[in-house]
Amino acid sequence: MVPHLLSFDINSISPELGAPEKDRIISGNPTTRTWNVEETPDGKIYAGIWEATPGKWRVSYEEWEFCQIASGMSVVTGDDGASVTLKAGDSLVLRPGFTGTWEVVETTRKTYVIRLP
Repeated sequence: MVPHLLSFDINSISPELGAPEKDRIISGNPTTRTWNVEETPDGKIYAGIWEATPGKWRVSYEEWEFCQIASGMSVVTGDDGASVTLKAGDSLVLRPGFTGTWEVVETTRKTYVIRLP
């Protein structure tokens, strides 16, 4: 039986190491660590913790994502020029169809919930 409560305890999970695709990087040499603590059986919902080192890269969202910044600072800018600076405690929803850039100014850690189409 699957418990109905799930804490974001990453101490017993090994992070997935990664980086933005090279053709999307605008500046820096960003790397990422992702601790997925939840994935639904249909593979449409994910939740966990993501961390990235400084750099700037292009993003394109087909999914819906809620995130809350735990530490660091990032700037998310849409292709329409609208931007938001995110610091610890800030939350953001990225909707399907969003395109723009994600710039990690200071190593950023966020909690997230992603819903795939």
